[in-house]
Amino acid sequence: MDYLPIISVVVVILFISLILYFVPLGLWVQSVVSLGLGKISIIDLIRMRLRKIPPRLIVDSIINMQQAGLSKINAGMMETHFLAGGNVANVSNSLIAADKANIPLDFTTCTAIDLAGRDVKGAVETSVYPKVIDAPVSGTLAAVAKDGIEVKARARVTVRTNIPGLVGGATDETIIARVGEGIVSAIGSSESYKTVLENPDSISKFVLEKGLDAGTAFEILSIDIADVDVGKNVGAHLEADQAEADLKVAQAKAETRRAMAIAEEQEKTALVEEMRAKVVEAEAQVPQAMADAFRSGNLGIMDYYSMKNIKADTDMRSSISEGNDQNKEN
Repeated sequence: MDYLPIISVVVVILFISLILYFVPLGLWVQSVVSLGLGKISIIDLIRMRLRKIPPRLIVDSIINMQQAGLSKINAGMMETHFLAGGNVANVSNSLIAADKANIPLDFTTCTAIDLAGRDVKGAVETSVYPKVIDAPVSGTLAAVAKDGIEVKARARVTVRTNIPGLVGGATDETIIARVGEGIVSAIGSSESYKTVLENPDSISKFVLEKGLDAGTAFEILSIDIADVDVGKNVGAHLEADQAEADLKVAQAKAETRRAMAIAEEQEKTALVEEMRAKVVEAEAQVPQAMADAFRSGNLGIMDYYSMKNIKADTDMRSSISEGNDQNKEN
């Protein structure tokens, strides 16, 4: 069996398929019909294949922008952006949307925003249709007015994209943080919580005057206070805590004074015992002194009896006096 004709047919089919892959005639015809002859040549399409650039993506983007009136952007510019890692379809759609909405957005700025990792299409959509950001994202912000009453608030911030600020500008997290700080400052500077409840718009005015969107990728259109609630009496709690702390300090000082008084009393008791010991010691020396007086002749027997009589009389008088005191008590 002769396989040569079959092999020849297979080779021809592979060759034609290879030619059609590198020479996308269909795309070239589409570009000629849509853009005119010379806008995208067959050589340009072959070059895209060799550089691993999807020709369909470039051709469709150029055709869409050409139909939208953006004729200054050519295929080479889109190829360069693709090779830089950009999203070609996103850029083309963003340029078309910005042109239709009369938003000033050139190709250089658009590609820079795209290469910076920002969603340029979403940014253009936000410029046309502003979005609402909750501050905080969940829950409420708590702040204390000057009268010590806690006020809880929640705001809804309406923003639109600031196209020039997308490159290097802060994100919506910064907007939320700044608005939260402004709300806390506004409530903290209020004389009373009643003022905040009566005029919630005073918080919005206070926050808007601070220019919180400076250096961000957004422009704040409005700040609306969605919810205001009264919290606990922080001032009263602080005063109670302070009073309790003062009481503990006073108790500690009193305990210190009591301990010092007990120590002083114990010292005096020890001193009294010491003096009593000295008196007992002195009284013990009296008989010895009398004996010495007898031996030396300085004390006679009559003198000794006179002293005993005086002592007995003194003891009697003391006994009578103690008896009278007990009778009076009874």
